[in-house]
Amino acid sequence: MTHSFLLLLPNIIEKEAAETIENVEKAVGTADNVVKSTDKLDVLLQQFITWGIDAGGRIIGALLIFLIGRFIIKFLNKIVSNMLVRRKVEPSIQSFVKSLVNILLTVLLIVAIVGELGIETTSFAALLASAGVAVGMALSGNLQNFAGGLIVLLFRPFKVGDWIESQGQSGTVREIQIFHTILTTADNKVVYIPNGALSGGTIVNYSREETRRIDWVVGVEYGEHFEKVEETVRQIIAAESRILSAPAPYIALNALDASSVNILIRVWVKNSDYWGVYYDVNKCIYNVFNKEGIGFPFPQLTVHQAKE
Repeated sequence: MTHSFLLLLPNIIEKEAAETIENVEKAVGTADNVVKSTDKLDVLLQQFITWGIDAGGRIIGALLIFLIGRFIIKFLNKIVSNMLVRRKVEPSIQSFVKSLVNILLTVLLIVAIVGELGIETTSFAALLASAGVAVGMALSGNLQNFAGGLIVLLFRPFKVGDWIESQGQSGTVREIQIFHTILTTADNKVVYIPNGALSGGTIVNYSREETRRIDWVVGVEYGEHFEKVEETVRQIIAAESRILSAPAPYIALNALDASSVNILIRVWVKNSDYWGVYYDVNKCIYNVFNKEGIGFPFPQLTVHQAKE
């Protein structure tokens, strides 16, 4: 039995050695895998750190560009505004140019920020152009308003400070913007009229000419002498210093109405005196006519009773 064991011993030792070598190789392979995994993790971590530093630098750069760009835009807007004031450009053109310059500079700032963030500006420009076409089709009305604003500034049917009437609205022109013209009404309401509709519609400008005509139609009773009424009206006109002598005032018998004889009165005044003269002369006509015994008519109905 001892002899048999001795014969098997080399085989047992060889088998154990083989298993030991195999285990060692597995351990070495596992260690190599661990080393390789560690190397990959280090590479990924290094790439992430590099990307973070690069992205952080781009973000900080974009933030600096934004802050500096906003400062430069404000500075350039101020320079443009002062230049327009020094050249005594009309306020309507000033507001339009300032709005346009501000929009263009803002677009350039956005493009610079996008480029700093690493986005290809050519691709961005193409995308912006495509988006512009789509937005332009959707906002064709605003493009029409933009073109209308250019037409208003080119042909100048009115300017800031004029009293105009258009699109069923009337008021003083406060500002002409890229897309809208802003009016302030007599009761201090603010009205925004699209430039497209404004340039393509009817505009009544009450402030363009220095003088303006006032018309009154005054009714008097039948039986009043026209010569007396005319003389009384001329005295009222002569007493009002704001009425211009040229063109000369005009007085005429306008119509023989159902219940009154209508007298037409036309005078010319400076544009700024229009409403003051209109209301003051109205008041004066009422007082003087009553004093002179000139009667104002009222609707009457004469009934004739048939005799039996």
